[in-house]
Amino acid sequence: MKTQKWITPEEAVRLVQTNDDIVVASAANEPQLFMNHLHLVADLVKNVTVTNCLPVTNAPFFVDGAYTSSFQLDGWFYTNVLRKAHEHGNISFIPNHLHLAGKKRLYHKPPRIFVTVATPPDKHGYLSLSLSNIYEKEMLEKADIVIVEVNPNFPRTFGEMEFHISTVDYLIKADYLAPIIPIAEPNEKDTIIGNFIASKINDGDTIQLGIGGIPNAVARALVHKKDLGIHTEMFTTGMMELIKAGAITGNQKTLHRKKHVCCFAYGTQELYDFIDDNPSVMILNGSYVNDPAIMGLNDNQVSINSTIEVDLTGQCASESIGPVQFSGTGGQSDTAVGAQNAKNGRSFISLYSTALVKDPETGQRVETSKIVATLKLGAAVSLSRNDVDHVVTEYGIVSLRGTNIMERVQRLISIAHPKFRDQLRKDAIQLGYLHE
Repeated sequence: MKTQKWITPEEAVRLVQTNDDIVVASAANEPQLFMNHLHLVADLVKNVTVTNCLPVTNAPFFVDGAYTSSFQLDGWFYTNVLRKAHEHGNISFIPNHLHLAGKKRLYHKPPRIFVTVATPPDKHGYLSLSLSNIYEKEMLEKADIVIVEVNPNFPRTFGEMEFHISTVDYLIKADYLAPIIPIAEPNEKDTIIGNFIASKINDGDTIQLGIGGIPNAVARALVHKKDLGIHTEMFTTGMMELIKAGAITGNQKTLHRKKHVCCFAYGTQELYDFIDDNPSVMILNGSYVNDPAIMGLNDNQVSINSTIEVDLTGQCASESIGPVQFSGTGGQSDTAVGAQNAKNGRSFISLYSTALVKDPETGQRVETSKIVATLKLGAAVSLSRNDVDHVVTEYGIVSLRGTNIMERVQRLISIAHPKFRDQLRKDAIQLGYLHE
């Protein structure tokens, strides 16, 4: 049995050695003290790789380009801070499906050190991982050194979140608040798209939602539904509001009946208060929750995701703008395929019909179609055309399930912005998708 030891953040980063591989917990579970102190050992180490996901901390070791020779950062999912710091040359993206992210990383590069936030131990010596188990439990069990920032401000959650203090090597006292995401107010387009999607969701369906204006609009449009269930990657404030409104009960779920299942939670303080010591919320390992085979065991599973652009055959570029990494695949493919594996399951990909894009020559923002003849050069295909089901814009909703290329082209053009439809038809003819 390993001996526990309380240390300071300064002492924790001094455990790092040259050529180390470190994994830190994701999103709201990111260990902020460790991250913000790591640059202090830059002069003592070289070639240290830190792997993270959905970071919330502007940690100097990767934000400041002065530390590039000491640290490399590999990300499973980019946020704005990684996009900005990418230019330093020591940040790279790890292509992944969320349910395999931890397993594949362990195959390639097992961590010597794993760092996370957790709640204080209970009377039996068990801590809770609190807000994330995307890959955290997997890393905790495989790392040589486990460091935990013990924080009483984080909610105690259940599912597969508990671990005993005997498995921890070092403890750091922490007192920062759990990071929050304010509720994004849906705009007019969000509301229209949300209503289109909600019209296809029935009483008793089990849903997967993300964050942002469109998912929040969907949630608000579902408030009058009955006996909805949750099996989702991310547990959101919108879902909590539907539970409180009585729309979500889980009574008709075929897997984990009456339980709200996710692999991480991220939202408002009200959400964290709701899930604290709440046994109805099960935060299970991402390798299980997002496994398409497991998700498919939920009859009437519905998956709702968004994309950056979709081509006329149905390919969805959801994580990059051309070759420039913007976010990540995350669980989009996992949940889209998983929902379609389910009896009466459905998957929805949503996007605005247009975007304002800066013209490189004039510097002016120009309205462009997000339904395109071909994806931008270098764009990552997050959801293949083989796996796309329904596509939704503010101009309508179409099903691509089982359709041929000609049918797809016609249907997608029908929900493009009217000002771009004629050009899209011309492009489709030129590409051989349609004939004059």
